[in-house]
Amino acid sequence: MKGPTLVILAAGMGSRYGGLKQLDPVGVSGEIIMDYSVYDAIRAGFSKVIFLIRRSMEEDFRKKILPGIEDNIECALSFQEMDAFLPKNYKIPEERKKPWGTAHALLCCKDEIDGPFAMINADDFYGKQAFKEIKEALDKMNTEKRPMEFFMVGYLLGNTVTDKGKVARGVCVRDGKFLNSIVERKYVVKTPEGPAYSTDEGKTLIHLSDDNLVSMNFWGFGPGFLEEIEKRLPAFFNDFIPQNPNEEFYVPTLVGELLAENLCTVEVLETQDKWYGVTYKEDKPFVEAGIRALVNAGKYPKKLWESRND
Repeated sequence: MKGPTLVILAAGMGSRYGGLKQLDPVGVSGEIIMDYSVYDAIRAGFSKVIFLIRRSMEEDFRKKILPGIEDNIECALSFQEMDAFLPKNYKIPEERKKPWGTAHALLCCKDEIDGPFAMINADDFYGKQAFKEIKEALDKMNTEKRPMEFFMVGYLLGNTVTDKGKVARGVCVRDGKFLNSIVERKYVVKTPEGPAYSTDEGKTLIHLSDDNLVSMNFWGFGPGFLEEIEKRLPAFFNDFIPQNPNEEFYVPTLVGELLAENLCTVEVLETQDKWYGVTYKEDKPFVEAGIRALVNAGKYPKKLWESRND
């Protein structure tokens, strides 16, 4: 039986990080975070991986990333273009420089997706268990069912903040094993009293519990989710961008809308694995140490892809 598809969102500019963090080595043999995600997806039973990138990254990807990986799983490249899926005669604001957000990015992969799929960020380390859980869930997904059935891997907020600066997190409210709502907090910081968020660029902080469940953008969807993105995209461009030219169309925000409209259910899958991420350059040594410890414990081989040249 054919396994599900993994979509890796790798088109982000890495502005806070100061470089293409998706291509920055963190592994024992020069692997990047994305290599570990693909490795975990392969051993969980995924059958295809789609890398969503910018055109300007294509040469680097073909030279540095695909060798080794494409020997072990079907690979495809999709591109997030600024002019993709725009309303007719739409004029992009001059001040707009970055892509339109994760929901728009996902839609740019539409032609490569033909069934249940998982979506992750390129620069987050999710752990082996998360891929196993979501693969098993996607195998049982009924894509014709309405409300649509989706899945999300949840992580503890206290394990996902950095003391190097602010991060964005989707804060979740659950009813049993199902998601009730999700709120995108764009300004979350670590404080001596624990994590806190702000709606006024840090002037006022509202504290959150360490064990608040958050989305790290590890989702399981069916093709119906892509249809909803395409249906709602014109309103994003016509209603939100005029108010804020730098607004982004986030996957968690859309999931929240669909939940509120009773158009989907989201089962929350729990994982005991630790999450690692590189938001800022200063985070990198902690990620390297965490991965080294996993390799030393035998969780991953020292070199993931034998056919990739060093």
